[in-house]
Amino acid sequence: MTTDAAGAAGPWLVVGLGNPGPGYAMNRHNVGFMVADLLAERMGGRFKRAGKAQAQVVEGRVGPPGPAGRRVVLVKPMSYMNLSGGPVNALREFYKVPAERVVAVHDELDIDYGTLRLKLGGGDNGHNGLKSLTQAFGRDYHRVRFGIGRPPGRMQVADFVLRDFSSSERKELDYFVDRAADAVECLVIEGLERAQSTYNS
Repeated sequence: MTTDAAGAAGPWLVVGLGNPGPGYAMNRHNVGFMVADLLAERMGGRFKRAGKAQAQVVEGRVGPPGPAGRRVVLVKPMSYMNLSGGPVNALREFYKVPAERVVAVHDELDIDYGTLRLKLGGGDNGHNGLKSLTQAFGRDYHRVRFGIGRPPGRMQVADFVLRDFSSSERKELDYFVDRAADAVECLVIEGLERAQSTYNS
């Protein structure tokens, strides 16, 4: 996919997936929220309640000023992970954003910690947030998959994703979140192919 002048006119919807509330803030499952928070900081915006939608949003631009920049609406669903699709789809329809200009940022079990994979479309791989988005508006949206690795030993997946990053993981977490935010910006500004070649490590 390439980002052309016609596609640049409307906004992109960048969705950080996570669970609301301070108890979940540092969970592995909330890395999408972490990336969205950093992008909001870079854009100089603060998340606010999105009208009647069960979500928080920031509107702004990424990239250089002028026509090369891209309009972006950052979204953090406040509905809990497995119900993310409803609020996101309501905002997608409100801002008139086609599915292929939606970017979901989420944790990914099947990728080593800190590794990124970007793609368009595909399955949900058991991720309840993606499952909800796909049920709401189809699978043809972009994903920025942030690797968290597999649970150790016999730990259940649900326990693993709802635990905070370990002390050793936290030493590199800021760097990896920063890199994921860079990947989102590259995807929106320069297109999927360029972003994949740069960030699919």
